[in-house]
Amino acid sequence: MIVGFLFIALIAALIWSIVHGRKLIRTEKTDAVFGNPSRALGGWHWVVAGVSSIFIVWFYFSWDAARSYFPQAGNELCQVAKLNRSLNPIRSVFPLDDRLLNGTELLIRDEGQINLLEKQLERTDFSVEGRAALSAIITEMRDTLRAQADPSFVDQSIASRFENIANRINQLTQDMAIENYPGPVDEPAHAKAMAQPAWGETSVEIPPLAQTDRGRKFDAASVEMSEISKDYIAIRNNGPAITSRLEALQARYKGFQVAESGNETTDAARAGLLRQIDKIYKRIDDGRIFPSSMTVSIEAALISLDDEQKRQQGSLRYIDALAMPGGDILAGNNACSEQGSGRWLPKPSDTLRTFLRMANPDVGYKGIPLLWFKMKPVSEMIGFLVPDWIADLVPGEYPRHDNAGFVSSNFKGMVYNFATGNYPSFSLPVPMGHVWDSILRVLAGLFFGIILGVPLGLFMGLSRFAKGFFDPLIELYRPIPPLAWAPLVLTIFGIQDDGKIFLLFMVAFAIMVISARTGATGTQLSKIHAAHSLGASKKTDHSTGYSP
Repeated sequence: MIVGFLFIALIAALIWSIVHGRKLIRTEKTDAVFGNPSRALGGWHWVVAGVSSIFIVWFYFSWDAARSYFPQAGNELCQVAKLNRSLNPIRSVFPLDDRLLNGTELLIRDEGQINLLEKQLERTDFSVEGRAALSAIITEMRDTLRAQADPSFVDQSIASRFENIANRINQLTQDMAIENYPGPVDEPAHAKAMAQPAWGETSVEIPPLAQTDRGRKFDAASVEMSEISKDYIAIRNNGPAITSRLEALQARYKGFQVAESGNETTDAARAGLLRQIDKIYKRIDDGRIFPSSMTVSIEAALISLDDEQKRQQGSLRYIDALAMPGGDILAGNNACSEQGSGRWLPKPSDTLRTFLRMANPDVGYKGIPLLWFKMKPVSEMIGFLVPDWIADLVPGEYPRHDNAGFVSSNFKGMVYNFATGNYPSFSLPVPMGHVWDSILRVLAGLFFGIILGVPLGLFMGLSRFAKGFFDPLIELYRPIPPLAWAPLVLTIFGIQDDGKIFLLFMVAFAIMVISARTGATGTQLSKIHAAHSLGASKKTDHSTGYSP
């Protein structure tokens, strides 16, 4: 509800800011003149437009808005993805998503390989008898390949199996058209499905068990379709006619003997040619090519199922196309997942939820809160600032215990306890946590960058020697991205805070040097002369007067 409200509010803010901005342009035309400085004043409504646009795109392409307005769409599309996944072994064979039938592609591929084999035979050194024998083998290989597409060579039982597959797909299509398919709700299964975490609440992105009537229909259809696909995949064009030709072909090229020529290059070429023949034979022996006329009924049944599937999806198709851009929902073995922008772009609600969870002092990140406080004794703060060696300056000896085990304190011991913070005191709240540590590192790096960078930049802007000497060093490392220094910094300093502060210092140092140098060199000469006329010197010492 919160995400949905924010999405509408952002759209309203964007529309209002545009309308308001256009209205100002019409009513205050002088402010719209190019080059008028007043044009840049009072444009906060365009800031609203820009920020709103960024958040609208984030909500939209991360699918957070879709998850808010259509909370059940993800689960239903998961069931649709299950059906598509079970359909894929059959669907990929037919020209429904591709242009060519799978058997046609295999024929084109294997025919091309056989043609290349013939050309390779012409370039290989064989005897006249050997070349003729191999040429006959290649010709028979081509004839055997084409015979798989000839209905007269195909076992008739394969045709009946194809018809059975087509009938089962058509029956599934009819079942999906029934309103109450797959029958009464299984209460235990339904209770288990409804007990799943909502979309995005856990590491399992989308609950895989069907929760709606439409989802149960696609889930049941996917189970049935999986069985049909298994039976279809088991079909091979291995009838007696094709099998006998394949066995005869194998016997011919296996029995072919290559005469040794004594030339390693020639012998390797001959052996390579026979390996190519064996490789193509295994492709033909796979039995995945069938007469195209035999598969027409299955293709028609798949088209009918596809049409019925789209009809059963109804508005879900438009939700998927319009509210979930840049990707789809895919089904795996045990879960469904978002793909595309919905997966790689973090959702605003998930980001905020994670941040709030880590902001909880009792949770934090790896046991340390992001930003919280702890009560720290004032004695520890003072002890941190006071050096321990102050106690060594006090005359006398440090206290020792007596035979009874008691320790009598003296002044030297009290000074030492004060310097080490070893005494009871009241406590004050002190910031702590990852955010606070990061702020301190940034401030420390910036502090050293200013302290060292600004004087050097001014020196470079006022001295030719300093500019010529230091400018190549600064410009050498300044263009290098800071993260590129990270491996070297880690090697030298380790993973402690000093390495992180040094890396931040390197970033701030170059910026401060360049800024100070630019400011010094950009000062107008007339203003320098005016300062000199008022008594300033090169060292800005007013007591010495003007120094040329």
